[in-house]
Amino acid sequence: MEKTLSKPYKTVRYFPDGIKNCYNLNVTKGRRYLIRASFAYGNYDGRDIKPVFDVYLGPNLWVTIDFETQVNSQQTDIIHIATSNSLQICLVKTTETTPVISALELRPMGNNSYITKSGSLKGYGRYLSKSGPLLRYSSDIYDRLWNSYFKMEWTEISTALDVDNSNNYKPPKAALKTAGTPTNTRAPLTIEWSSENPDDQYYLYTHFAEIQELQANETREFNILFNGELYYGPLVPDKLKITTIKSQSPKTCDGGKCSLQLIRTNISTLPPLLNAFEVFRVIQFPQSETDGSDVVAIKSIKDTYALSRINWQGDPCVPQQLRDLSSSGLTGTIAAAIQNLTQLENLDLSNNNLTGGVPEFLNNMKSLLVINLSGNDLNGSIPQALQREGLELVVEGNPRLCLSGSCRKPSKKKVLVPIVASVVSAAIFIAVLVLSLVLRKKKSTTVEGLQLPPRTPMDTFANSPEPSFDQKSRRFTYSEVIKMTNNFQRVLGKGGFGYVYHGTVNSFEQVAVKVLSQFSTQGYKQFKAEVDLLLRVHHTNLVSLVGYCYEGDHLALIYEFLPNGNLKEHLADIQEKEVNPSLTGVFDYE
Repeated sequence: MEKTLSKPYKTVRYFPDGIKNCYNLNVTKGRRYLIRASFAYGNYDGRDIKPVFDVYLGPNLWVTIDFETQVNSQQTDIIHIATSNSLQICLVKTTETTPVISALELRPMGNNSYITKSGSLKGYGRYLSKSGPLLRYSSDIYDRLWNSYFKMEWTEISTALDVDNSNNYKPPKAALKTAGTPTNTRAPLTIEWSSENPDDQYYLYTHFAEIQELQANETREFNILFNGELYYGPLVPDKLKITTIKSQSPKTCDGGKCSLQLIRTNISTLPPLLNAFEVFRVIQFPQSETDGSDVVAIKSIKDTYALSRINWQGDPCVPQQLRDLSSSGLTGTIAAAIQNLTQLENLDLSNNNLTGGVPEFLNNMKSLLVINLSGNDLNGSIPQALQREGLELVVEGNPRLCLSGSCRKPSKKKVLVPIVASVVSAAIFIAVLVLSLVLRKKKSTTVEGLQLPPRTPMDTFANSPEPSFDQKSRRFTYSEVIKMTNNFQRVLGKGGFGYVYHGTVNSFEQVAVKVLSQFSTQGYKQFKAEVDLLLRVHHTNLVSLVGYCYEGDHLALIYEFLPNGNLKEHLADIQEKEVNPSLTGVFDYE
């Protein structure tokens, strides 16, 4: 049998390519299986670099294989109920080392055995024998591994007779033909183990059969205690027939120390005996498998972008580092199949070579919290519906992409930007604009496109009707203003209106945010005049209005940010240097 055990370790399969490599196994949904994986590293590659990697069962981490701290051969098994008709066992690369596997075994179990309230079972089987061989198939019809276990303070008893093992667990008959009893017949039979985590839960399965011929005056009766508390009893084992005592609910171990004791009763003339036992630790696999309809959508996306098989094996949503399509070499437009992932919360398509526009259908995916499209070559305007509160939209690194309504159609011919020839002409231009405002102001206090009542320093905007902007002006909430200015961190200027702050919209578009002081009468008048100017006059040398904020006592105007400074600084610089300036790209934010 030792040769049989060593056989799986004589070969190895290794996976130098890709992050995740999977085995797809056909199973029956709802069926209970024993799944066993064996691993060995014998320096097959001559590099003597011991691998460390993770093993996933479906979408959940099963075990971490670490040859750096453990022996060169490892084996792990689990009893698990299949949740679909396919099962993926995946080796996931977590370091620079290469994952390896020697054997993967799948055995169907009886459905009326090893029933738990939740979770799967990771454990081992033991039978009480001083030097018995390893027992597995064909001794065990389920191919469980039974190792001998014996303590110095015990005495071994055995029988050559056949022992009936007919119940839901069917341990090997060979395991039931031997048993251990305490050498001190008045002492308990004790089995102890340590729990790494005090919150770990355990299920116990103890197998008993009377294999001695008892005299008329002999009795064997005992209680079973777990961590000092009565677990079952009293028990009188049946002669040459199995009795299995199982946990009805999971057990925890106080202080990380676990103890199983068999203690004879007062009427018993013989010490307790135990033929075999199993201890399993509960493993919770909380991550559900990807929904079937989502799998279909993801396969469609895979076909659209011709993704490599290595990156798309097993459950497509795990582990964490494989959940997005970032840096995957995607080309073409954003695949329409993405909209079928209705429960998707984070869509990461960054750092690819995607072209075309940002599709409107992304707005129909109501579960989306983050859309990362940065580092592509998308073009056109971003749909207004995607510029909403509660959705983080990241689009930097797409030079041909712009906000909805802010895209300007390119001219058929290249033309030079108008340059104002001298300081005098610039001054005349500004004077004409100001004079126009004054004359119009005298005619009426009503501005086309904006209705504002007179205001005193103690008035609040909550008592005023909301201004009506043109449809190209986006409305922002005050919380969005705080976020875009990083809590008003960088001041660009200050005037009678109030402070002007530097800000960022959509993580890439720089803006200047003019916030009206709540106690500034002059600032309120400037606000009226400025909005009138921006709504009536459009010129290359005038900054454009991106949006506004009108919320309770908070009023702000958001402009495009021009990095070349304000008009005052340029006029002063021009006068000092006596050179002809270009006023393109400057504006007096104050």
